[in-house]
Amino acid sequence: MNTHVIKNLLYEQVARIGKALSSPKRLELIELLAQGEKSVETLATQAEIDIRLASAHLRALREARLVETRREGTFIHYRLSGPDVAPLWVSLREAAEEHLVELRVALEQMTAHPEALVMESKASLLAKARTGEVIIIDVRPGTEFQAGHLPFARSLPLTELKQRLADLPTDREIVAYCRGPFCLMSEEAVRLLRARGFAAKKLSDGVSEWAASGLHIER
Repeated sequence: MNTHVIKNLLYEQVARIGKALSSPKRLELIELLAQGEKSVETLATQAEIDIRLASAHLRALREARLVETRREGTFIHYRLSGPDVAPLWVSLREAAEEHLVELRVALEQMTAHPEALVMESKASLLAKARTGEVIIIDVRPGTEFQAGHLPFARSLPLTELKQRLADLPTDREIVAYCRGPFCLMSEEAVRLLRARGFAAKKLSDGVSEWAASGLHIER
């Protein structure tokens, strides 16, 4: 076979991944699946799209071998096809943030209290969590926490936060995280906690960013 033809075929195969990731909603579905296996119905609800559109996007991701399925009765559950898919999303997002000023501006507008962002290193935060100096709370749904969470984190879903404030100490800093920089649940949690007198901060990173840095995820 002609060398040029072979090269074209190689690039074409790699381009399949790029095409699969060229939709904003497919990127969101990848981020959601990085939190753990989910049914089509759950993904449609969390991505705020109808089931038919969610199924179409998932089919495109499956054709690119980025996701795979498991059937349970009449329900189809999706999961990422390998541990390299979530870091691919993280790398893509970080490259976009590095090169697109529009994305950086949008991220800044998402944060109501920039001073509430955790600025210290992951290692430093982990050391403080180990000794109990700070309390890390995971405000994602409980099923996502069970699929994987940061070391020493407590599961405190945003939907339960108001009712469980008494579970949190008032004499230590509370650090909330959710699915990553694009997730607003931790922002809402910090706003609520600060309004109730807690010393609260937001960790932008989620489990995908943590794992992409080579750090341990508890399951």
